Amino acid sequence: MRAIAAAALLTLVSSAALAALKPGDVAPDFSLEAALGGKAFSFSLRQALEKGPVVLYFYPKSFTSVCTLEAHEFAEAMEEFAAMGASVIGVSSDTIATQREFSTKECRDKFSVGADPDFKVINAYDAAFKVPVAGAMFANRISYVIAPDGKILSAVEDSGATKHIENALAVVRQWRDAQRK
Repeated sequence: MRAIAAAALLTLVSSAALAALKPGDVAPDFSLEAALGGKAFSFSLRQALEKGPVVLYFYPKSFTSVCTLEAHEFAEAMEEFAAMGASVIGVSSDTIATQREFSTKECRDKFSVGADPDFKVINAYDAAFKVPVAGAMFANRISYVIAPDGKILSAVEDSGATKHIENALAVVRQWRDAQRK
């Protein structure tokens, strides 16, 4: 049964499609419990946007192969995001205890990860999916770049990790360049 559920999950996560929220849409505001460097805190999108654009990415499960790779790639890109005034937060339905550990081990203390076990933020961003065979719920692999005015600049849904980081860097760079004009 676990093998069937895992196969169904892999099939759903690997199907690329467009995220439900589109560029130009207003990003739903939220606050949630998050972790950075193993310490829990309350993350507020509104407060983060006061400092610059926010890269918000959803992922299915901490400590799984692609989710771990994605965390590593975001961690490696954090200096570049920070130099452009952007922050990053990953969100999954994992508990805050799991996110505290993930923020240190896999995010390398470089960016925050939020705990959304009740799917409030995941649902607000149309990022939930259900595994048909097992009936389990997860966050889909979707990334958004949100401008300081609260509007979505970019939305990407892709099963791999790399496209999310590359796209987010390019969009933030383009936003920064437009601000300089």
